[in-house]
Amino acid sequence: MGSYIAYYMTGFLAIPVLIFALICQGMVKSRYRKYSQVMSRSGMTGADAAWRLLQLNGITDVRIQKVAGMLTDNYNPSTKIISLSEGVFDSRSIAAIGIACHEAGHACQHAQGYSPLSLRNAAIPVTKIGSGLGVPLVIIGVIIAGYAQHSDIGYYVALIGLILYSFVALFQLLTLPVEFNASRRALETIKANNFLVDEEYSGAKRVLTAAALTYVAALASSLVTMLRLLIMISGARRRR
Repeated sequence: MGSYIAYYMTGFLAIPVLIFALICQGMVKSRYRKYSQVMSRSGMTGADAAWRLLQLNGITDVRIQKVAGMLTDNYNPSTKIISLSEGVFDSRSIAAIGIACHEAGHACQHAQGYSPLSLRNAAIPVTKIGSGLGVPLVIIGVIIAGYAQHSDIGYYVALIGLILYSFVALFQLLTLPVEFNASRRALETIKANNFLVDEEYSGAKRVLTAAALTYVAALASSLVTMLRLLIMISGARRRR
């Protein structure tokens, strides 16, 4: 009975985490809309800013391309390509410069062997498996444990699922220093080289801060899910 109570209590814990995640997503979109309408005095486009940041760090082997969509910006270390969304690549807005420099910051991390980025990239294959199989294996294991109460098979299946899902939480944890560091690199370069000045800089910082909070929310969500899975497994174990 105690495990059931604990499981449902963690369900209530998931509610504020979900609300926080929704607030963060809304904040990103709101700040992006606001600051994408404010043009920078420097006249730089997002692509210009990303290219300039790369040059300042001596990086010449990274390509910058335009991709479709909104806020689809990313850096791919395997191809060394910075992909900037349509609203960032050609835009001269404060938001565009901040976001483009953030992605260029990831390219700098890669070029300089930033260890949290290397660890996160190494965890990607297992994380993909964990995100797809972790929860289903726990549920299947708990069901098996309920029908085969004199066997440990279900328990071990569920435990494997929990271990696989733990890589999702680990990936989210490793993502935090990677994203915060990329934003720090971007903002330092923006300020030191006058890409943006005064209130422009503050606007870009607000956009990147909101984006960073979404990763905090993702980590919190994965930890709550792990806790609920652990309680499910513990309850099945005690019923044997």
